[in-house]
Amino acid sequence: MYEAVHARPDGASTVARMARTAADYGYEGIVVRNHGDQRAAFDADEISAATGIDVVAGVEVRADDRSRASGLVGNHRSRSTIVAVHGGSVGINRFAVEQPSVDVLAHPMAGDGDVNHVMAKAAADNGVRLEFSLHDVLHTTGGRRVRTIQSLRKLRELVEHYDAPYVVSADPTSHLELRAPRDLVAVGETIGFDAEQIETGLSEWRRLARRNRDRQSDSFVEPGVRIDDE
Repeated sequence: MYEAVHARPDGASTVARMARTAADYGYEGIVVRNHGDQRAAFDADEISAATGIDVVAGVEVRADDRSRASGLVGNHRSRSTIVAVHGGSVGINRFAVEQPSVDVLAHPMAGDGDVNHVMAKAAADNGVRLEFSLHDVLHTTGGRRVRTIQSLRKLRELVEHYDAPYVVSADPTSHLELRAPRDLVAVGETIGFDAEQIETGLSEWRRLARRNRDRQSDSFVEPGVRIDDE
């Protein structure tokens, strides 16, 4: 299972510190999903060798309109293993689920964001993973937490109905916000998910990374077609 993190300068902890803590908690890898204007400088191979953690270079594209978002996705697609779009508004959410070049719509229910049946179906058709972000469940209280749980339950129902792909994350911005997979399973079960759903969502980051690395390899032409050097 993998966790997707925001590291310094987009968070409080370095990539190396995140990786060490993730290793202690039993993760196999982390996806560094810093926002595009807060990219982290790190040596993934060096950190992986030191921690035993697979470090995946990702990005979370943040934009206010579809045109800007489209340009940023295009710019980052060839340079990042995983490309997510910063969700939280209906317009950007709709844009993201309509783009096969987008891997993940991050925290779509945050802020003024929402997902309806049309967007859930588009996500399923285009292979865009919808993120179940547990960040606000873990770090807020009162009415905000209640609203977060309600929105996650709505999203779960849509994902189940349309068989849309999804990921799960605590969306940590510090190594102190990392939670072990078993802890996220426990939180998920408390708010209506089952253990398999949470584990599947954490493992989906790994599947995405492996698929995209394969597609970025020199031998890849298109799904099912490869160049044979022999």
